[in-house]
Amino acid sequence: METFNPTTSARTYRDALGCFATGVTVVTCASAKGPLAMTANSFASVSLDPPLVLWSPGKNSSRYPAFMTAQHFAIHVLRNDQAALATRFAKDGTAFDGTAWTMDTNGTPHLTDCLSRFDCLTHAQHDAGDHTIIVGLVQNAAHSIGQPLVFAQGAYGFFTNGS
Repeated sequence: METFNPTTSARTYRDALGCFATGVTVVTCASAKGPLAMTANSFASVSLDPPLVLWSPGKNSSRYPAFMTAQHFAIHVLRNDQAALATRFAKDGTAFDGTAWTMDTNGTPHLTDCLSRFDCLTHAQHDAGDHTIIVGLVQNAAHSIGQPLVFAQGAYGFFTNGS
């Protein structure tokens, strides 16, 4: 193992972080320009009672201001066959054309085809360096059967059940 200083070796630090496999989500909200989405792997469960989750958008994203002011948002966990959808919303937050979606009563876009979804009310925001941690109070949740899309070492993959 190579030891390094993360403040002077940013690329090496990022590569080390990439060794931790994560699930892949698309977070959506309403914006002044219409439905908006962002691919994120910074999703985590925080609490069961009350039901809280978090995600962390980067401050340098052009989509950051809309998510910071959104009262409601939805986090969609993607299936292992949805890497193209993850890439689409990583590149363009308004790329809803050709994607099955609806809008809930709060005006939040819902992707109708995903592994699970968490409909959230913004509960708290915490400054965290070049990101902000957004904590959501989960008001509704949904899930279906399937395997999750996984991201590690700069690539999408999938989880296989094994012993």
